[in-house]
Amino acid sequence: MRIERNHLLVYILTFGVFGILNTEMGVIGILPLIADHFHVSISTAGLIVSLFALAVAISGPILPSLFSGMNRKKVMLLVLGIFIAGNLVSAITSDFTVLLIARVVPAFFHPVYCSMAFTVAAASVNKDEASKAVAKVFIGVSAGMVLGVPVSNMIATATSLAYAMLFFAAINTVAFIATLLFVPSMPVTNKPSYGTQLRVLRKSTIWLSIAAVIFMNGAVFGVYSYLAEYLKTVTNYTWNTISLMLFLYGAANIVGNMLAGKLLKNHALRTIKFYPFALGAVYILLFILGQFSVPMAFIILVWGVLGGIGGNITQYWIVSAAPEAPEFANGVFLTSANLGTTIGASVCGLFISGISTQYVVLGGILFLIFSIAAMYPRLSITADCRYLNNAK
Repeated sequence: MRIERNHLLVYILTFGVFGILNTEMGVIGILPLIADHFHVSISTAGLIVSLFALAVAISGPILPSLFSGMNRKKVMLLVLGIFIAGNLVSAITSDFTVLLIARVVPAFFHPVYCSMAFTVAAASVNKDEASKAVAKVFIGVSAGMVLGVPVSNMIATATSLAYAMLFFAAINTVAFIATLLFVPSMPVTNKPSYGTQLRVLRKSTIWLSIAAVIFMNGAVFGVYSYLAEYLKTVTNYTWNTISLMLFLYGAANIVGNMLAGKLLKNHALRTIKFYPFALGAVYILLFILGQFSVPMAFIILVWGVLGGIGGNITQYWIVSAAPEAPEFANGVFLTSANLGTTIGASVCGLFISGISTQYVVLGGILFLIFSIAAMYPRLSITADCRYLNNAK
């Protein structure tokens, strides 16, 4: 029975993460509608995405640590309640400033729920199964990114902008009810002190891990951010085919999450060592064969799988450097990942504006080189390697 309850807990956490990522990413699909509805420019409407990400990056190392001593069930209910309220306000407001506030306030609590979900999932199973449990939660991240954009667009187009916002609220409400009814009370008995959590920042391994995650996320999302543009201008796909390819990438991403748990459980070091080279090979093929429609579909499939594996690797890489403070480490991971996405998209955008869209992959390869430069020194640290070998 305990095993069944633990599986149910992981599924609820996965759905909760899906709801939060759905709220974060889903608005991308309705930005033009938001701009029209609130009579603002598309760049101004984009603030509801960029400020959300900024709030996550700021709160990542702070709020998860502050909430780490509270009953985890109560914290999860609090965060989901805040997201429900934010989405309800977003659905009824006619003021763009109110919409921004209703988006940014919940964003500060995004790392609280997600870092806690990773920590609770890992703690709900034995040590050997921890990476697989975390990988299941990452499926919620991928599903939120994949389904949020097209579903919100479909709802808003068929009905209204308000109903799209209510859809976000409904998903969070289902997660809230499931947490309330089926998640047991989870008081924290051995909360690490704030000093213990902050002391992990003294370790060289954590800073090497942060750098590696920033560069790795920059490599993945810096190129992915311009995938639709690449498929349009280089591969010359139609918009319907581009939509299909984006779904293909997302579905492959979910498969990658499933594979990642097994890989990190059984071959952690080997997976981490070879991952940058595998992604680099995909980018080289993307550059060489990007103009050919059939090979491009296979490249996107493999790229999507590697993207899902990469998300798990980056989370594992930081948390394994600070196992004594998991909530704090997961918060640092979320901040690093968001910074990497922001920096990667900006730098890769420079390659597009400076040369052409086809050369966006050079930005990804550049970030991969930097990630290797940060990753391999950490692998050479004896104590850290011993920890990772024990995790294999």
